[in-house]
Amino acid sequence: MTSLAADPPGHDKALQGRLLVLLAGVFWSLAGLFLRAMEAAGDWQVVFYRSLTLVIFLALVLVIRDGRRLPSIFAAAGWTSVLAGFFLSFAFVCFVTSMTRTTVANTLFLLSAAPLLAAFLGWVLLRESVRKATWAAMVAAMLGVAVMVGDGLAQGDPLGDLLALGAALAFALFTVTLRRKPGVDMLPTTVYAGLFALLWSGPAALATGQGLTLSTHDLLLCIGLGVVQMGCGLVAYIVGARYLGAAESALLSMSEVILGPLWVWWVFSEVPTTLTLAGGGIVLGALVGNALSGLRRRRPPVGAV
Repeated sequence: MTSLAADPPGHDKALQGRLLVLLAGVFWSLAGLFLRAMEAAGDWQVVFYRSLTLVIFLALVLVIRDGRRLPSIFAAAGWTSVLAGFFLSFAFVCFVTSMTRTTVANTLFLLSAAPLLAAFLGWVLLRESVRKATWAAMVAAMLGVAVMVGDGLAQGDPLGDLLALGAALAFALFTVTLRRKPGVDMLPTTVYAGLFALLWSGPAALATGQGLTLSTHDLLLCIGLGVVQMGCGLVAYIVGARYLGAAESALLSMSEVILGPLWVWWVFSEVPTTLTLAGGGIVLGALVGNALSGLRRRRPPVGAV
């Protein structure tokens, strides 16, 4: 993303990137707070208005950033960006509907398996090589996921966990799709994702009887989800990640997984079960180990220092 100010020296770029990616995780971690504060909004209503405000916010960012170059940027993104946005829209839907059916901790811990799913799908679909450390992390993450899903089955309410896994799979497909065109601009892709999510959620809200009428309180929270939680998080991540390697970006953005359950525990006294913490700890440990092994192997990116 082009900055209006001159780029800082190389060392400052890396520091700026780390702070922004860390901040992105903080923004994303606020989802549970917004959703738990809703008075009466249904899940499809939340998806609809969150997506609507996200599209408006990103459109404004793109206009300010790119101006007259905007049509050429969307054209350059091509159908790869549209398909990636299609998969990301399913992640949006599954994420919100999961959080309304299970704990924030369950949703975030299960969703955090997405990078390892993406590594597996990249190996299957794109013939990308996978490091031994990543294979080990996949096995460990599968164990952690099994513990959490088993806990959901034991409590008789596994749907939220399954939706969280659906979000992780959809996000992994989104990631793998973008790898087919590494130079694609992420922001146009997320605009497509918001538009697709509108197409799914609007009719669903009407068909399920939820409608599209919200209280002012809930509407403001949905706007906060679209602009602050998702929009600002995406912009911060996209700006910051261009100065960092993929492993470092993934490691720093895990602030979402750590902070998300803490916010709702602190504000709403939502305490995860012992098995959720155990399974989530296994998944998070697998992700951290994989990211740290990637950092040890990573060469400094060209132009980053």
